[in-house]
Amino acid sequence: MKVLKFGGTSVGSVESIKQVIQILEKNLTEGERIAVVFSAMGGATNRLIEIGRMAAAGNQEYFELLKAVEERHFATIRGLINVKQQSSTFANVKGLFNELEDILRGVSLIRELTARTMDLIMSFGERLSTTIITETLKNKGVNAEFCDSRKLIHTNSHFGMADVNFELTNRHILEHFAKASALQCITGFIGSNAEGITTTLGRGGSDYTASIIGAALDAQVIEIWTDVDGMMTADPRKVTNAFTIPSISYAEAMELSHFGAKVIYPP
Repeated sequence: MKVLKFGGTSVGSVESIKQVIQILEKNLTEGERIAVVFSAMGGATNRLIEIGRMAAAGNQEYFELLKAVEERHFATIRGLINVKQQSSTFANVKGLFNELEDILRGVSLIRELTARTMDLIMSFGERLSTTIITETLKNKGVNAEFCDSRKLIHTNSHFGMADVNFELTNRHILEHFAKASALQCITGFIGSNAEGITTTLGRGGSDYTASIIGAALDAQVIEIWTDVDGMMTADPRKVTNAFTIPSISYAEAMELSHFGAKVIYPP
């Protein structure tokens, strides 16, 4: 078993999603048993946070921003899926946006945005991207299945950065994968508490989702796919002569991530 994780830049456009699908198809044709975790489309989570805060402040312009996010996802569907097969995906995605719109209307009315509500708002990024990619894979003849990680990853109620209940989580992951024959397309970043309320694992938490699932399944390898070739000596956006480190121990990688290297989420 191999667990692959694709970040926001990897699923941020039609072209990059096509590359992701090629990578997945290559693994499947080589006979690998894989599971795949997806982040939200690049920038989507930040935009959802902004929209939530605008709604809480009573700024009705949040609705225009929401429509722009919706159109971005619809444009992605149009770029990926055959016209004749688009309708069911449009319906699924529109249903998610309708649900999000209702939540934001409530936030706007009561002028309050709790950490719990923010987690629910942020969860739509991963749910939308994973829905679209799952449907694209199915359209290409891949036996793929949407997997809502809230059913697998169980946490406490520390909204914004929840702690995982590993005993329950590991059991549910093993039970789920024992029955699953299709390629599991899993929403990163999100979990749920004992009451089934949506929680998040902290920004960057999709890496953590892949690690939790890989560890529970005793996976051979966890591959975190991103837009840089590995860990670098410094942030290339700030240090022009930064270069990729040829090899690095787990201990060193962990230390770098704790000191702010964003390529791997510390947990």
